[in-house]
Formats: sequence, C-alpha cells, structure tokens
Amino acid sequence: MQKKRLVGMGVLACGATLMVAPAASAGSESCDTRVNNTTKKLLECVSGEGAYAHLAALQEIADANGGTRASSTPGFDASAAYVVGVMEDAGYDVSIEPFTFDYFEELSPATLAQDGVDYEYFGEPGFATMEYSGSGTATGLPVGVDLMVPPGVEANSSTSGCEAEDFNGFPDGAIAVLQRGSCSFFLKAYNAELAGAVGVVIYNEGQPGREVNFAGTLGGLGVTIPVVGASYDVGRALVDSGAEVTLTVDALTETRETANVIAESRWGDPGNVVMAGAHLDSVPEGPGINDNGSGSAAILEVAEGLAKVKTKNQLRFAWWGAEESGLIGSYEYAYSLTDEEIGDIALYLNFDMVASPNYMLGIYDGDGSSFGQEGPAGSDVIEATFEDFYADAGLPFQATDFSGRSDYAGFIDVGIPAGGLFTGAEGVKTAEEAALYGGVAGEWYDPCYHQACDTLDNISMEALDINADAIAFATLQFAMNTQAVNGVSGKGNFKPKGLVDAS
Repeated sequence: MQKKRLVGMGVLACGATLMVAPAASAGSESCDTRVNNTTKKLLECVSGEGAYAHLAALQEIADANGGTRASSTPGFDASAAYVVGVMEDAGYDVSIEPFTFDYFEELSPATLAQDGVDYEYFGEPGFATMEYSGSGTATGLPVGVDLMVPPGVEANSSTSGCEAEDFNGFPDGAIAVLQRGSCSFFLKAYNAELAGAVGVVIYNEGQPGREVNFAGTLGGLGVTIPVVGASYDVGRALVDSGAEVTLTVDALTETRETANVIAESRWGDPGNVVMAGAHLDSVPEGPGINDNGSGSAAILEVAEGLAKVKTKNQLRFAWWGAEESGLIGSYEYAYSLTDEEIGDIALYLNFDMVASPNYMLGIYDGDGSSFGQEGPAGSDVIEATFEDFYADAGLPFQATDFSGRSDYAGFIDVGIPAGGLFTGAEGVKTAEEAALYGGVAGEWYDPCYHQACDTLDNISMEALDINADAIAFATLQFAMNTQAVNGVSGKGNFKPKGLVDAS
C-alpha cells in the first residue's frame, strides 16, 4: 500500500488566495445522498456541468493570483488547497506530497529573425521557446547539422544532432539548425553547445503531422544557450537563406518547491489499487483551464460521484505538480514506489486535456496497434474499455500515441498498465477528423495551448461532457473488476465486454 506522506496545508497555502467553498456536483439532488454503484446511476450524477463548476473555481483562483496556476506560484497552491477541500469533503483520505523542481518561466516573448524576416512567436509558421532554454541573445550564421531532406517516411527517422560526431567541423559562433527526430531535444542542444553553437533551432521533422511549430522541453537544466523549436518550413527557410540569424530568449530558471495531491478511498482492496490522475499545474503564461484544468476538474467530478461507493478495489486519485516542467511530479511519485507498492497498483488512468475546443476523441494506444508503442501488459484492456464506451454511445474515436508527453510516462516506465484520454494540443486537425467530430480542419486542436487565452472560453462543453462520462465509466469498471488487466477477480457484473463475449 502506498505510504502516506502527510504535510500540513500551510506548506502550500502561504500567500495563496484560496477558494472558500468547493463547488457541488451538478447532478440531481438525489446524487448528494445516493450510492452510485452501477454505471447507470454514476453517469446520471457525473456531468460536464459538474466538471465545469470546478473549472470555474480554477479560473477564479487564477484570476486572483496573477492569471496563472503554475507550480510553486500562489495560484497553484490555491488550486491544490481547493482540490484538498473538495476531496476531504467527499470523504477521501488526502495527503500532500512536496518535492523540489527546476522552475522555468519566460519573462518576455522570444524573437527569431533573419534577413529582415521576424518569425512569429508561437504562431504558424513560427517558433516557440524550448522549456529550460538558456537565456540571452545569439547572433550567427545558420548551420544545418545532419539534416534529412526530404524527411524520412517514418517519424523519428532523423538522427540530426544525436551524436557528437554530427558536429565535426561545426564553426564556433554559429546557430545550429537541427531536425526533430530519434533522440531527446536536450541531447541535440547539449551536443550543439559543446560544439561551439551560440544558439539552437530544432525544427519539426517534416512528415504529415510533424510539420508545424511545436512546444518542446529540454527536460531540465544543462544547456545555457538559447534553444527554440520551429515548424519545418521555418527550419528549412533558415538553412536555405544562409543569412545571419538573431535569436533571443529571456527566461528565468530556479529551484522551487511544489507538491502532488493524493486522495484515497477509505474502502477497497489496498493491494489492488486503481489510480486516476491529472496534472493540476498550468504554464506560467496562463490559467491552464483546458491544459489541464479540464482533466483535473473531470476527475474531481468523478471522485465526488464515487465517494459513497464501496468499491472492490481501492481508488487513488492524483493531481500532479510540475507536469509542465517535465512531468516532474508524476515521475517523482512513480520512481519513489517500492516494488511492493508498484505491485499494489493495478493500473493508472491519465487525463490531460479532455475538453479541447477543436477536439478529437483520442484514446491512448495501449496495444500499440496504431503507433507501435504499446504499454505494459493490461494497457490494451484499458484502451478497449474506453473504446467500448465510445462505441456504445455511438461516438467516433481514434488512437493517440504514448508519446511520453504526459504523466502516464513514469508509470509505464515502472511497469504499471496505463491508459487514458486526450483531446489534442498543438496538433493540427485533419479534414477527416473535422468530418468525424466537427470543428475546423487545419487549425490546432487547442488554439490557446500554453497561452494566456487558455481560459473558460477555451473549452468544448461537448467534449467535457462526453469525457466526464467516459472517465466515470472506466474508473467504476476497474474499481470493481481488474481481472482482464491483472488477473485479480472482481465483481462479475462489471466483467469487461470482451470477457463476457468470450465466456
């Protein structure tokens, strides 16, 4: 069983403007008293409106705390205090688990210019600062390093900048222009700095779906020169022009403290825990209402709906800190687990952006059939369970890959089956997706991703309502029966459809 690491709320609440009263679920009056121990009853009491009430509280918190809920800021501390209040009122055992992390914040927008052209910051075609970039102004000639032009057929074909030898003959004082691909952004930038680069531009690889500007992270400290990501077209234009480039990043990095919030049910088998999590922090630039107030609010709504249900398995909900700084909170948690504690967790469900305004309905590709990266054994069952929900509701859905960009990553690393939902970030909606879900083809799923405009006006209530129900459906299913995931028998009336059909 997961060890409690209890800390007084004073650690988080100092200087924060707190919400006094948690919002109630938007279900009928009977939902306040009845036990939602069937899917039908639970879905009657879980709603997008209920999740929206929590989103409104998070927006109010951001408004009262400088427009942000980034980890280590008063806005995050107040958000954590709000979650603690809601979950304690619902009857869960709640703990605060603090940790330190490297905080990164841009103090002013970055600039990238060449030959009289000022490229658009966070636009398309354009560029975006890599998290943990060094700060300063770099001016030099652009030098392409081991570029694959045209790009390979498959994603991650390019090894540009992945080996120190790629920089043989690289001139001191140049701007390294690299291609996204098969190794980390940090490794590319680190190798470039060692070779004498004064700045780095890493442009998108170029295959369909990997052409646009993207927001990346170096994952931590270690590179001191300015580093940005860019669209494929911008990267190619820099190299093709050959004219001098000026790149400026104005940013702050320092060590700070923040925390995860963990809440457990008071019943259920502690040796067979079902976890659901969402990151609570925003980026410093905005309130983070879709990213990831939406996931945080949805699991709050579901947890309230399940509060009186004596589930077969113990429920554990998590709101992660410092996800936007490189998944720090969830990695801190997963990597701190003992082998026994890992064995006690049947599965982990992750919900990061579930109400994108130009949404698609994505399910993590647990079996690897769509993207070739499967999760630990049992992840396929999680994927199939969400597929069952959408199919039974007559809704379209699609696979989304385990790209390592959200909080499932640490759980997968330690061998815990994982899955979840995702409605899209800075990816571009295709015409085929627009035909399925509506919305605008050629635009980002979330046009306000990582920006100040990620407010209450930046969510799809339709997606939020659908996914609140999907989360409730899967969480209750596994809270009652994980046999198909890990062989632990549960309540027969919650047997997954695939097992029923096979019996």
